[in-house]
Amino acid sequence: MLRRLAARAFWSFSRWRLVSQPAPDRPTVLIGAPHTSNWDFMFMLAITWSLGIDVRWLGKKSLFRGWRGPIMRALGGIAVDRSDPGRVVAEVVERVRAGEIFSLVVTPDGTRGAHTHWKSGFYRIALETEMPVTLGFVDRTTMTTGLGPTFALTGDIPSDMDRIRSFYADKAGFHPDLRVEPRLREEADPG
Repeated sequence: MLRRLAARAFWSFSRWRLVSQPAPDRPTVLIGAPHTSNWDFMFMLAITWSLGIDVRWLGKKSLFRGWRGPIMRALGGIAVDRSDPGRVVAEVVERVRAGEIFSLVVTPDGTRGAHTHWKSGFYRIALETEMPVTLGFVDRTTMTTGLGPTFALTGDIPSDMDRIRSFYADKAGFHPDLRVEPRLREEADPG
């Protein structure tokens, strides 16, 4: 109740508009892209709280140090050791298989423009847990944010990524110059 009130207040005062498809009806891997600003975190909370989605999100472990740790965990954070990304996927899969029910927010384009490709952890998690993906977005050109379609991945990486690229083709992010094209290193080189 308190989270929905906070989200309602956020949207009342924000210049941005929530434009969303309905919330997924089951736990999902929720992609947050383009991830170009720390404001994306506020949008993610406002979107999921407005739609009543129970989420966990991955964040660098330095965010969980000191007094921030309990706050970040209360907001659904899971600390990530970037030096062992494979362990992150395994831990999330273990949580889901142990019966924990949540949607997982992932920003596969990484740290706000510092990468040339998306990280593939979201893809591996979705396949291994059989969770669908939901395409969340931030678009500066229209000043909108929200959720797009939810669908199951097929395991055909180029085909699945074409579908994802098509959705994000006109989404600019908060800082458009920091946008990373949705492409995984694992995709076959067309040449």
